[in-house]
Amino acid sequence: METDSMKFEEAMLELEKIVQQLETGDVQLEDSITLYKKGMELSTFCQQKLQHAEKQLVSIVDKDGETTSVEPSKGEDTSE
Repeated sequence: METDSMKFEEAMLELEKIVQQLETGDVQLEDSITLYKKGMELSTFCQQKLQHAEKQLVSIVDKDGETTSVEPSKGEDTSE
């Protein structure tokens, strides 16, 4: 499966279609296995895209142009 040129939104839509097909139960066993494998690839692709986006978002640039990492689980520092 070629996901290199795929956008996150396209992958999510394709993954949703696969889940719907598998949930209906009207798919032959061999086709179910193929769909499951494709779904796992799409899931991994989406997870990697989200992790990359998170890394970009947790790094901010302050007023002096310095890049600072932010720990999202610790919340905003209000001690100033």
